[in-house]
Amino acid sequence: MAESTTAKAIAEASGPRPRHVAIIMDGNNRWARQRALPGPAGHRAGVEAVRGVMRACREHGVEVLTLFAFSSENWTRPVPEVRALLALLSRYLRTEVKQLHEDNVRLRFVGERHRFSPRLQRLMTHAETVTAKNTAATVVIAVDYGGRWDITQAAQRLAERCAKGQLNPEEINESALQAEMSLAEFPPPDLCIRTGGDARVSNFLLWDFAYTELYFTSILWPDFGELEFARALADYGRRERRFGGRQEPDGIVAGGMDA
Repeated sequence: MAESTTAKAIAEASGPRPRHVAIIMDGNNRWARQRALPGPAGHRAGVEAVRGVMRACREHGVEVLTLFAFSSENWTRPVPEVRALLALLSRYLRTEVKQLHEDNVRLRFVGERHRFSPRLQRLMTHAETVTAKNTAATVVIAVDYGGRWDITQAAQRLAERCAKGQLNPEEINESALQAEMSLAEFPPPDLCIRTGGDARVSNFLLWDFAYTELYFTSILWPDFGELEFARALADYGRRERRFGGRQEPDGIVAGGMDA
């Protein structure tokens, strides 16, 4: 209770709040090793952290939360770890969707799905269908996702339309490509949080992160609670977002690379 109260106070003292937060959840394995536990124990603890951050998003008015749960590169990890991750995702969908639905939260998945088992694909589709009309917030889970793949598949769809005579090449612009991206229906992420100490985006939402504020913390994901989330929001609230421009004294945003 004390941590929740402190987190609320920190967030309330901050400035503007993000509509869309993306999180790279890193550090589960290191968290487990520090406690002499098997790797899957870290991933299970990571699920608990997800629950806490989802509560914090509701409290602070975050409309969209996008979680990097399984990257396209994660298939190269040891087979037992991959199996444990997919089993955990399956268990999450079997046990959490009902609560998400009761909380009026919509669940969406982005990424390639064909490499997952038919059963897991059915669970994803069921979760999306059940929660499709919920309006309180949206949780987007990126699975078998890569930012380069996202841009490539968007370009391929535009090329197919050109080949069919439905689109002229000169009509391809940023807006046309944006409309084909996985997160096209959502506002771009305002804030990306990465836990675990690494300061990189690891092929996550490369198109969408053009003007996203980045927040890196050394805290391992299972230890990232509502208090740390509030600190990230407070840090975001102190930043001046210029989107490539420069704030003049009269409030006009001017261009320039030195902005």
